[in-house]
Amino acid sequence: MPLTGPTKPSWRAVGILPGREACEAALALRGRRFLPSGVKRLPLPDCTRQDQCSCKYQHYGDRRGAQRRNRVAGASDPGQSPPGDRRRPGERRG
Repeated sequence: MPLTGPTKPSWRAVGILPGREACEAALALRGRRFLPSGVKRLPLPDCTRQDQCSCKYQHYGDRRGAQRRNRVAGASDPGQSPPGDRRRPGERRG
């Protein structure tokens, strides 16, 4: 039996890329990302242009989109103190 290492989580995602004359159903999903197993089939069930649908799938390597961490959430640039930290540079916690 071959040895396998820990599995790496997959963050892939799929979105709907509306066509030139997209229906309201496709436009409503623009910008949303879905797990590959949860994406809707094209043409969408609510599509009003079933016979002329030109929508496509957009594939993403990461379903999380833009980086979510920011200074307000407590993360900051390297070398910067978190918000509310009153220590002086070089001072350590006691």
